[in-house]
Amino acid sequence: MLSWLNKCLWADWIWFPEGHGWADFNDPKDDIVLPHAPDLWAFIPIAICFLVIRPLFERWVAIPLASVLGVSDKRRVFPPLNSTLEAYFCNISKHPTQSSLEKLSKQTSCSVQQVQRWFRQRRNQDRPSKIKKFQEASWRFTFYLLAFFAGLATLIDKPWFYDMTRMWDNFPKMPILQSQYWYYMTELGFYVSLIVSVASDVKRKDFKEQIVHHVATIVLLSFSWLVNYVRGGTLIMVVHDAADYLMESAKMFNYAGWKRTCNCIFTVFAVVFIITRLFIFPFCILHATCVYPLTLYKPFFGFYFFNGLLILLLALHVFWAVLILRMVIKFLPGNGIVEDERSDKEETESDEEDGSGNGKCPEDQHGTWEPRPEEPRSQPDYMLLEWMHGQLSPKNGKSDTIFFVRIMSHSSSKWEYMNILAVDILMTADIVQMRSSPSPQKHRHTLESTLGGNPFHQSGTCSSSHPHGPRHTSCTLV
Repeated sequence: MLSWLNKCLWADWIWFPEGHGWADFNDPKDDIVLPHAPDLWAFIPIAICFLVIRPLFERWVAIPLASVLGVSDKRRVFPPLNSTLEAYFCNISKHPTQSSLEKLSKQTSCSVQQVQRWFRQRRNQDRPSKIKKFQEASWRFTFYLLAFFAGLATLIDKPWFYDMTRMWDNFPKMPILQSQYWYYMTELGFYVSLIVSVASDVKRKDFKEQIVHHVATIVLLSFSWLVNYVRGGTLIMVVHDAADYLMESAKMFNYAGWKRTCNCIFTVFAVVFIITRLFIFPFCILHATCVYPLTLYKPFFGFYFFNGLLILLLALHVFWAVLILRMVIKFLPGNGIVEDERSDKEETESDEEDGSGNGKCPEDQHGTWEPRPEEPRSQPDYMLLEWMHGQLSPKNGKSDTIFFVRIMSHSSSKWEYMNILAVDILMTADIVQMRSSPSPQKHRHTLESTLGGNPFHQSGTCSSSHPHGPRHTSCTLV
């Protein structure tokens, strides 16, 4: 039974035009190298090599490169522990409706705004960091760049690179070159490694489309190797790699905040993508594989199967072209840096609420303070706020302590902020000199002696069971 099914599945009339079949690959009269099914097993060790090399590359190449380019992450505020909200977040929905927010508000004794803020902070907690995105983009950039030039080296002296209809010369007895074999197996192994690592990669809005693309590419490469559509396969791969490395490089500079460089590279990418994917691919390659063969052979199932996969890729190209054009339109009038339409953006304070309240539910809130009425802020005030959120750093090698004191000495609200920062010193670990002490009293004396007078003339107490994290800090400021 199995042998009969296998014979029917691989029947010559299914995969080859009339007059050709699998026997053409076993003709002893021809002293040429032809593709065989066992050749495909080489992609397994190649995929394993990619999976082993990738974490090493991201650790020893991508991270130092990110540091050189200035890629950094903003300090995230983690939500307080709340078993009720956590259970709803994990088991029901990450985006509760208004009615659900009201129910959760009653269950947790929190206001609706506090519940909204908790969910926003919890979603931000799960979002990948810029460093992780940069690592992934730099890995793909490196492969696509090398693969593109390797493909050009493989095809540059071939006649079917300039006249694509010649990919059918002597079909199916077209000899396979060593360079074509390794180009094929390397690309196949890379896409298999992407499928394996998909669980740990950054998930974007086009996650499903990416999976479809990777699976279609793997099937297309495997099938084209088996029936010796290798010439067409190499053309398809080099056309795709021509734009991919530009996209990944634009994303790298985007994460680094290099606005002009990112916009310039992305513009080049958009032009190359449209030319290669929406003009060369359908009007040259697809014409040579879908229209021209009908002048040579009668249609057969393999012909429909191969071109069906190509049309699926073309549909994905159109989908991505729409996203690309949307991104291009955003920055054409000078609206700022290009944002990846496929990426989830980190939610800010104004995304869901007006920012009122301190955002902690009463059952989880260990520290309380009443903010004073808003007053006009001077330039040092804004510098102080930027320093608190890690967006401003000292220059000329000065310590954070000296830098902080100099800003405070010119701040119109310095006494008010000193009370808040005394607590913030405990809760934040990214500024080593100012915020690593388990007690704020030492910093009080230091700042008092530096600025003169006692900035903490208001009554208040502060204690901590741990130097890091607001969940273990208890403060009362009046």
